Amino acid sequence: MKIFTANKNCKLSEFTDNVYPQGSFYFNTLLKNADIKVNGRRVSKNTALSPGDEIVYYTSPAQESKASHVVVFEDENIYIADKHSGVSCEGLFSELCSRGEFYAVHRLDRNTEGLTVFAKNRAAEEELLSAFKNRSVKKRYLALCKNNFKRPNAVLKAYSEKDGQASEVKIYGTPRRGAVKIITEYKILENRGELALVEVTLHTGRTHQIRAHMSHIGCPVLGDGKYGDGLFNKKYNAGRQRLLAKYLQFEFDGALDYLNGRIFESKKEL
Repeated sequence: MKIFTANKNCKLSEFTDNVYPQGSFYFNTLLKNADIKVNGRRVSKNTALSPGDEIVYYTSPAQESKASHVVVFEDENIYIADKHSGVSCEGLFSELCSRGEFYAVHRLDRNTEGLTVFAKNRAAEEELLSAFKNRSVKKRYLALCKNNFKRPNAVLKAYSEKDGQASEVKIYGTPRRGAVKIITEYKILENRGELALVEVTLHTGRTHQIRAHMSHIGCPVLGDGKYGDGLFNKKYNAGRQRLLAKYLQFEFDGALDYLNGRIFESKKEL
């Protein structure tokens, strides 16, 4: 059993994603079995919450023991987690904060798996935030995409416009007012018939950049429900995007420079 208190107006599913990874994994099952109470009443629907509401999850010991991530590296300054698909970074952060002092400096989409970083003190937080802002953190991803690639590798340039209301972005091939330039590099690692395993390097870091840019060139990420090919996803029974934050490498200019040159790698594969 886990007990939480809501601090804003939101749906139960959103709250669960943001505070309790294990509850998020089993959310539909918990609702079906009415194993969630809101203010003392069992619920079986995705109800609305208000600040101050008490939420109790009657998760079993087996459900509570399901890991949200694997630890890749930890010292007194930083914590690198290999996050599982289906876990939001907000939920993972909440879980870590129940253990001690952590600061969020980097995030992945809920259904993108792989490496994400947290600071363990204010000084490390400041240095990490600066490193991400200055693009001195090198990130490489693996993606399983629809194999419509015209070339085995390329550096793609386009323009991205964010639609906050729809929580998505639109990609254009030419400059457009309100759109920002994006640069995405890819290299095909394996041809798998209708699918291709590609390594993607981001030279800019914009919302949903990989997913939206790959879709823009006709090679959407398999399982992507927002930018992908619905029929193609259904054919491969892919309910979550096949996108993995595989490698991280730092170039610090400060107290964390002892990590420079090290390459951190997710053990997951696509």
